[in-house]
Amino acid sequence: MNVKPLVSVNPADAPVEIAPAPESTPMIEAVALTKVFGDLTAIEDVSFTVGKGELLGFLGPNGAGKSTTMRILSGFTPASSGRAVIAGHDIQSDSFAARRALGYLPESAPVDLASTVTRFLSFIAEIKRLASSERATAVDRAIEECGLGEVRGRLIGNLSKGFRQRVGLAQAILGDPEVLILDEPTVGLDPRQITEIRRLIKDMAGRRTVLLSTHILPEVQLTCTKVIVINRGRIVASGTPDSLVSRIDDRHPIIATVEAEPARAQQLLECVEGVGRVELDRRLGVRRATFHVFCVPDASGRAPADPRPAMARAIVEAGMGLVELSQPGVTLEDVFMHAIADPSPGGDGSGDDEAAQEANVTVASSEEDSRPAEESQDS
Repeated sequence: MNVKPLVSVNPADAPVEIAPAPESTPMIEAVALTKVFGDLTAIEDVSFTVGKGELLGFLGPNGAGKSTTMRILSGFTPASSGRAVIAGHDIQSDSFAARRALGYLPESAPVDLASTVTRFLSFIAEIKRLASSERATAVDRAIEECGLGEVRGRLIGNLSKGFRQRVGLAQAILGDPEVLILDEPTVGLDPRQITEIRRLIKDMAGRRTVLLSTHILPEVQLTCTKVIVINRGRIVASGTPDSLVSRIDDRHPIIATVEAEPARAQQLLECVEGVGRVELDRRLGVRRATFHVFCVPDASGRAPADPRPAMARAIVEAGMGLVELSQPGVTLEDVFMHAIADPSPGGDGSGDDEAAQEANVTVASSEEDSRPAEESQDS
């Protein structure tokens, strides 16, 4: 069976018990991680922590350094400098204990297509050195948690991509690791399959610490408790989804459509307290126009109280017609685009694909990513 072990195999015959990390211990620590392949700097000075039970969304454009960072954290690739710590164990100096605390699902699920689901997971339980008396129970638990009961006796090669991803997720949680690292777990799946995998991952949060890489931003906003954006090998934004949105929320203009002569309406809006700048967006006839209204930030750089009530009163009291007064909400996509638009120092924008080639690591091609999910079995 040609399957690469996902944990270091302990040379001793008896299974080794690794004590769980204390509650106060960060479950994932990246400390000044840098990875250089020849002239290519894939990541530089990447540092972050993930607490117990958190679900971290790891975002970035193609080639930003996501997969390189995740391979370092999972022990597949050594860092050129810096430290990676899993559940209190250094991934290099205490590698076996770190890997015992870790479940890893790479972008291409490492499954044996010629094996049945149960047989494959039993093999993974064996190479993870689970006690022989516990393997069957652990396999059953993983099958149940990942919704594989109806296909447990089928060949993996005959399953849809959605079910293959579930098998990949099941092998990651075998042994009940405290930490999961999931690299693009929903890539290539159809919308229904994405929803099912998202539900499985969200159900795991709280009981496990999860680091999730994905390109599907609504997935992160719906699922993750914390977000990191990486670009050109460096972290450019981090925080909760709400805190990241709030940082740029006041930069989005208020949209005001007024029934009045445009120049007069613009002059009126500019006099409202809390309004800094008013731009004419478009004229809608002689006596109607739409404006973009920007707020005046306070001393801390944040917007003051919402000026829309004062704007509405001023428009009505001036005898003008108020057609629209709204402020579109900021999404995580806005945060992402804002973060990667600012070229930060460090990194050269080169991709993980080049880095992976130098490291002889296979990265799924864009053609594989764009293939529709197989229809042999619905997920």
